[in-house]
Amino acid sequence: MSNTSTPPLRLAIAGLGAIGMTLARHVDKGAIAAMSLVAVAARDHSRAKQRLAAFAHPPDVLPLGALGDVADVIVECIPAAHFMEVAEPALAKGRIFMPLSAAALLSHPELVDLARQKGGRIIIPTGALIGLDAVRAAASGGIGTVKLVTRKPPAALKDAPYVAANNISLDNLSAPKLLFSGSAREAAKGFPASRKVAAAVALAGCGAGQTQVEIWADPEVTRNIQTVIVTSACADFTMTIENVPSDENPRTGKITAHSVIAALSRLTSPLVAGS
Repeated sequence: MSNTSTPPLRLAIAGLGAIGMTLARHVDKGAIAAMSLVAVAARDHSRAKQRLAAFAHPPDVLPLGALGDVADVIVECIPAAHFMEVAEPALAKGRIFMPLSAAALLSHPELVDLARQKGGRIIIPTGALIGLDAVRAAASGGIGTVKLVTRKPPAALKDAPYVAANNISLDNLSAPKLLFSGSAREAAKGFPASRKVAAAVALAGCGAGQTQVEIWADPEVTRNIQTVIVTSACADFTMTIENVPSDENPRTGKITAHSVIAALSRLTSPLVAGS
């Protein structure tokens, strides 16, 4: 009996920031079996080509809307304002779409219908969180409540629209201060830097309206800390993660890029642990 080999999945990356570039380097080095990097999209095409020139297999640099024409899997890690420029064309081609701007899906539920109609898939990486598989399992078994508690150094929250709109002073805090308590949908509007995390928990669990969020400015912490608290018919659990900032962009946790790498590896690995 002759052996047949499956062609590698073709990967495209929208955005070459801290996450996109880390992902591109790993794939180019062969870190993900049966996957090849064929294209990227970046705001500055000439600079992107320079940064990729030393790669073993430099990918093409294309417009956002063209990534779905050449790739089987498209990872989105660009500013949310350009989300639909890559999401809609990719899903219209029936591709696997992996967004980091998960909050944009709350505003564009029609993308799920488009994926269903065209045979595409939307896969949201866990990102800077922990345990979305457990949240999904709880939702399947009958979820009760889901709460996300975010603690950040005060300086990381000073520019949040909610803080400015409510004239909240974060100077000289000597104790943790609760800035916000409400739904994930409301949190996404007032705290853009936290909307990806809030949206991921909401989409995995009981929705943006039912997921509760607390955001604290905490002078006692040096890292962004996310805690997910779930009650359900099958299990109650609490999970906490402290994110180490990326060397390239302190606003991004190092684990986010590696979460995408893990999610991509699941697509081609013969063995997958966890649901």
